Amino acid sequence: MTTPASGRREESGRLGLEALAAAPLASHADLHSPPGQDPVAILEAQSADRVPELVPIRYGRMLASPFAFYRGAAALMADDLGGAPRSGLTVQLCGDAHVSNFGLFATPERRQLFDLNDFDETWPGPFEWDVKRLAASLEIAGRANGLKRKQRERVVGTALSSYRQTVHIFAGQSALEVWYARAELQPGLPELKKLLPKAAFASTEAMVAKSRSRDSLQALAKLTTTSGGGRRFISDPPLIVPLRELRPDVVEQVNDWSDRLIGSYRESLEADRRELFDSFELVDLARKAVGVGSVGTRAWVLLFLDDTGSPLILQAKEAVDSVLAPYAPGPVWENQGQRVVEGQRLMQASSDLFLGWQRTEGDGGIVRDYYVRQFRDWKGSFDVDRSDVHTLDVLASVCAWTLARAHARSGDRVAIATYLGETDEFDRAVAAFATAYADKSERDHAALLEASRSGRVEATPGL
Repeated sequence: MTTPASGRREESGRLGLEALAAAPLASHADLHSPPGQDPVAILEAQSADRVPELVPIRYGRMLASPFAFYRGAAALMADDLGGAPRSGLTVQLCGDAHVSNFGLFATPERRQLFDLNDFDETWPGPFEWDVKRLAASLEIAGRANGLKRKQRERVVGTALSSYRQTVHIFAGQSALEVWYARAELQPGLPELKKLLPKAAFASTEAMVAKSRSRDSLQALAKLTTTSGGGRRFISDPPLIVPLRELRPDVVEQVNDWSDRLIGSYRESLEADRRELFDSFELVDLARKAVGVGSVGTRAWVLLFLDDTGSPLILQAKEAVDSVLAPYAPGPVWENQGQRVVEGQRLMQASSDLFLGWQRTEGDGGIVRDYYVRQFRDWKGSFDVDRSDVHTLDVLASVCAWTLARAHARSGDRVAIATYLGETDEFDRAVAAFATAYADKSERDHAALLEASRSGRVEATPGL
């Protein structure tokens, strides 16, 4: 017989108190970097299996600013968090919950949501790892934007308070209420208008409007051409390289890979979506460099057309082991693309209509996993690099609410709420960690810059 719901809540409360005894809230203030850690070596290890000609672009993008470096250094932070005291309260982590990995996208019902939008590193682990990743990103972004210390403290404090209070709200709700919670952008715009200064709201409203034009039609106009016959991807190496321009042996391998992709990816979709997918025919592929930390992993854009000539552009992105996997026990995934997709479905309020995965044998006979999604579907993000204190403060609150909702779906929300308590002790501890980590991240950024200057690594800026 199962335990009554009231008994489960009491058990959750007990687990929260046990976690508090094992890892007091104040312990989260401390930074536990491994002695002798070489940040450049960790990045180089990540780059070893990436497309060689794209690795310098990755380093160039990371060197653009301390915040850009932080975005690409999830593996470094995983190494730092791995030795820290941990609550033991496990959730499905985003694994890279920095402020720029939250944004807008469309649901299958054509509503626009604000949610997490990057799950390459998703993995089960202690909830506070995501919270620390978000808090440190806000501190680093605030420094980059010229915010004063008190302003940065306000922004980071807003995020941490919002997370804690939201977890308490969800702890009092039913499982279905938590599951149905979502941050819809259009209904929320009037509330943003009350909170943001006029100029900041105007830029937010413009971003929302722009995001609604970012779909397959917009991508078709930007990324393809009709010169020389049918619709094909443009050539803009090294950022976009059509299949027709790759080596003949690679073309042969990818053609075979794409045939198998259609079959195995299709099987990962739900039955009704397979019917929709079957309406389209693949007409072209291109390799495309994406992101900051992801640059160099194998990523492809695939152009499909239906019988009316209407486009569907999918992105197939290589999925490798999560950077968190060495530091937290977790399931053994036969397919890393499936890991990403299942983690995304668990954390997001609603996921991409065409989200799926596949595995194939690539160059050199190496088996590689991919996850597949629409390339653009009303996707939009806030311009963190130019956000003032008011905009960043509101963004911090919404991101923290979103993260708390994602954790409440997969973790024991009552245990986490009990652990956090009603005071701001956890907030103050993680805020201190965020400041210390921002200092460390600046040193790591300087180390990569010195490695570039000395010739240890090659960096290509401006791409």
